[in-house]
Amino acid sequence: MEFHRGRMLDHVHLRAKDLAASKRFYQAILEVLGIPLGSHGPDNFFADELFVSTADPGAPSGRGVHLAFQAKDQEMVKRVYEVALAAGGKDNGGPGERPYHPGYYAAFVLDPDGNNIEAVYHGPAKRSAPSVVFTV
Repeated sequence: MEFHRGRMLDHVHLRAKDLAASKRFYQAILEVLGIPLGSHGPDNFFADELFVSTADPGAPSGRGVHLAFQAKDQEMVKRVYEVALAAGGKDNGGPGERPYHPGYYAAFVLDPDGNNIEAVYHGPAKRSAPSVVFTV
């Protein structure tokens, strides 16, 4: 059994009602974060650990999904927030300090399917450690 320290999520799969709107939205955020879009097809796209596809007919989408992107600094949080709004997102909490721990600076938007998207900077004291793998 392996335990990966410093890597909270392996991947996130979102289902979109309007794939073109979702692609525009996420591509704008990913550009600010410096993450290239992987590949894309008529019913999906991906970038790093994020995979977005069209919703299965009759399946709910945008139901309580929360996705947090790690930003390098407060300015990147602000920029993600701005481009997310410009790309069709809706405000869900503008850039600012949050009470989760000292230095937690974040902004929240809802994507075109109502998923809660966060950009977060943990401050210099809370920078994540390099990924470490333990074999048990």
